[in-house]
Amino acid sequence: MKILIGTKNPGKIQGAKEAFQNYFDDFEIEGVSVSSDVGEEPVNQEIYEGARNRVNHLMQYAELNNLDIEYFLGVESGMTNLLGRWVIVNIAVIKDKDGYESWGFGPAFPVPERYVQEIMDTDLGKVMDKIFKQNDLRSGMGGISFLTRDVISRIDQTKEAFIMALTQHINEIWSDKKEKQYLVKK
Repeated sequence: MKILIGTKNPGKIQGAKEAFQNYFDDFEIEGVSVSSDVGEEPVNQEIYEGARNRVNHLMQYAELNNLDIEYFLGVESGMTNLLGRWVIVNIAVIKDKDGYESWGFGPAFPVPERYVQEIMDTDLGKVMDKIFKQNDLRSGMGGISFLTRDVISRIDQTKEAFIMALTQHINEIWSDKKEKQYLVKK
């Protein structure tokens, strides 16, 4: 089974692999750099829109290149205050080859008010690099690994978001998909 994910970020690709390993034995995930069509630091609804845009661009890429792909994956990290306080969250979107879409959230972590505007003006990665005196934290374990003292990584956050998105692809009773082609665990 072939899967495309709309990123070249090794941590996000690994998180997706770890999520799919829970349910499938034989698959290959390829990262393709595609645009999210949202800002560097997506806010609120833009987080979902960015992940969905990545998926849609992947579907176009597969069609143009005549690729047989089972799943298209997009994940976007951003900042939201939809519950009244600012948090950073990952949203994963999965579309199957028939166009059925599901999505899920990963764990969210709070943002101190003093960093909110700076993150909005630049992006979380740049702020984390500055705070922790690092270079390109976003490409590795992520700033969350510093915040949790290596208990949770960017890989973990991405994995959890994709597992939540997979719930509708692996459970017939929890899906709105009309077609009765559901995959079962290994």
